[in-house]
Amino acid sequence: MSPDPVHIVFELLSGVLVGFTLGLIGGGGSVMAVPLMVYVVGVPDPHVAIGTSALSVAVNALAGLAQHARSGHVRWRCAAVFASCGVAGALIGARFGKAVDGQRLLFLFAILMIVVGFLMLRCRSSPGCEDATCNRDNVLKVAGAGAGTGVLSGFFGIGGGFLIVPALIAATGMPILNAVGTSLVAVAAFGFSTAFSYMLSGYIDWSLAGFFIAGGILGSYGGMRAACRMAGSRGALTTVFSGVIFVVAAYMIWKSVGAL
Repeated sequence: MSPDPVHIVFELLSGVLVGFTLGLIGGGGSVMAVPLMVYVVGVPDPHVAIGTSALSVAVNALAGLAQHARSGHVRWRCAAVFASCGVAGALIGARFGKAVDGQRLLFLFAILMIVVGFLMLRCRSSPGCEDATCNRDNVLKVAGAGAGTGVLSGFFGIGGGFLIVPALIAATGMPILNAVGTSLVAVAAFGFSTAFSYMLSGYIDWSLAGFFIAGGILGSYGGMRAACRMAGSRGALTTVFSGVIFVVAAYMIWKSVGAL
């Protein structure tokens, strides 16, 4: 990408938006980053946008994780099981994802996002269990959810937060704020795994990743603070989570259909 000032501003502001979204709902990093890179910054190859976003989101997820960890939102045992089982799946998924046409990949991902959004809205009134964690009764469910989410994360070239948060809630019954914080461990792990695979194929724009990461670190703190405020209102954070999914998915479908 050309390092002209206009592109640099777009890249930094896009990174801030990605970081804020990650801190707020634990997902949406790559969901936001990929269309921003393709349609705003102007990355011509969707595979480069996917690979670069995976790296950027992984680093930004670590920044958001530090914020949530300090506030006690992370369930580390669940995170360890989920992430470790998902990394292998992400590598497998990335291998198949690179063989699919880039625009078709974006379209399929948008459809998946809409399905997840509706599933989240159905359970938005449930407060969750504050003491929920990974134990002998649900460890296989958490591990299976991690492996399956990892495959999808790698296939679509995403950090996976939009899939990880619902999967953690379904497997353990934890509140959405804890799922958001815990999900960032897996988002980072999946993102780095996917980015490594795409890097080997030459699908990462390093300068673009640098600006996205810089902006994302700035945005992650504000997103985490907003999540804490919204968590006090039942269903508010889940509704925002689903709303972001629907808006971005609709835009991706509109752009992808025109390019197919």
